[in-house]
Amino acid sequence: MMPEQKGLLSIIIVNYHSGNLVLNCIQSILDHHVAPNFEYIVVDNSNSHQDELMICNRFPFVQWVDMGYNAGFARANNAGMRLAKGDAFLLLNPDTIALDQSIAVCYQQLKAGNFCAAGVQLLDAAHAPQISGSRFVQGGLNHLLPIPYWGAFIRWAAYSAGSKAPGVQDVASEQQVDWISGAFLMVQRNAVATAGLMDEDFFLYGEEVEWCSRLKKVGQLVLFGNLKIIHLEGATINKSQNIQEQGYYNLYDRKGLQLMVSNHLRVRKQYGVGWFLFLLLNYTWGWLFFLLCSTVYETIRAANPFKQGKKVFAFGRNVARLWFLTPAIMRNKPRFYKMF
Repeated sequence: MMPEQKGLLSIIIVNYHSGNLVLNCIQSILDHHVAPNFEYIVVDNSNSHQDELMICNRFPFVQWVDMGYNAGFARANNAGMRLAKGDAFLLLNPDTIALDQSIAVCYQQLKAGNFCAAGVQLLDAAHAPQISGSRFVQGGLNHLLPIPYWGAFIRWAAYSAGSKAPGVQDVASEQQVDWISGAFLMVQRNAVATAGLMDEDFFLYGEEVEWCSRLKKVGQLVLFGNLKIIHLEGATINKSQNIQEQGYYNLYDRKGLQLMVSNHLRVRKQYGVGWFLFLLLNYTWGWLFFLLCSTVYETIRAANPFKQGKKVFAFGRNVARLWFLTPAIMRNKPRFYKMF
């Protein structure tokens, strides 16, 4: 890493064909806070000279880092952190909009408190609260919830047993969590020096959760509910992959495959082989359960029993690909799990 400069916040934004979003993001920060104690690092995964010219011409103070390939979230942010000079790093999505001086205040509160990382209240475009952080669920069992039919049954069983949702959507004034959304994740430099950088096996999804599990061994992670920022969830990846559905419940396309692989990879790294295999077997059974339940459901409705056949096939194909990767994931040797 570069030599540390006290009192400096390094803002790291990863660009992937999202030049206009990056422009709007940086401009929103400048609209509320024009100060010399921020440095801006844009790490480019798209090899887009057009985005570079557009962003650097408008904001010549931006440090532009060209990865030369689509390196994903972890590798790109690591490249930014290695170049950063601040005593804290802010990993900030390009599809975020600052509303006020929340970034500056978050930095001040982070440095003043006994925390190694901090987040804020994320809002959607309509200013409704989004999940900004979460508590860990043993073995990553929450990753079973998106499975069609089987996930709904697990959710019902969990709520019947008195379980509470782990995600924190309405943040208290100061609330400790196990992990913070990578859309806005501010980390103390000294905590990164102890816990290490993000795991570069990850391409996208799950990397900040695994990273936070290591950061949490260093110190406390906190959300500041009094600070807010807009997050246009999934805007960048959905646009680049021509995906209409937002959120993380679509398991039928390449984004769904990436989610499945990254979540299983995270569980393997954080909880071990046993929990990884437990999730994998549940996904396999979940595909069979999906096939059975969808056929019965459509038959009862006097509709085509194979009406959901395309989704059943697509989900099964992704499960098969996950099985193909299982030996490598279990060995836990360095490998870049890029599914896009």
